[in-house]
Amino acid sequence: MKLRQPTDFLILEELEDKGRNVATNLATHTGKSRKNINTRLPVLEDYGLVEKIGPAERSGLYEITSLGQAALVYRDRYGEVDDFEAYIRNDGRGDVEASAEDPSPEIDDAGERRSFARGESDEE
Repeated sequence: MKLRQPTDFLILEELEDKGRNVATNLATHTGKSRKNINTRLPVLEDYGLVEKIGPAERSGLYEITSLGQAALVYRDRYGEVDDFEAYIRNDGRGDVEASAEDPSPEIDDAGERRSFARGESDEE
């Protein structure tokens, strides 16, 4: 799980604070470009941190998941742990147990490889 700081955490904060929302509003509230938010939301969805909700397939309405809330709780550890996804899935108790039971973050439940853009830096 490679998150962009501060953008991804700003998106998660806004969804936690204000509830479900769309990219246009998230861009306004975070001070990031709409293009940047539109790029990051599908990545956060692939990580299981946010969920795209109805009513229409292309509505663009997102809400934070419980895993996204855990990411916010443990965000100060993001750069310190080897496997942040396993760490937050295991409620901050380390990544050994979670790594053994969780599939690779690159592989979905059907065993198919996920493909999505990832990045380390924030670019507007």
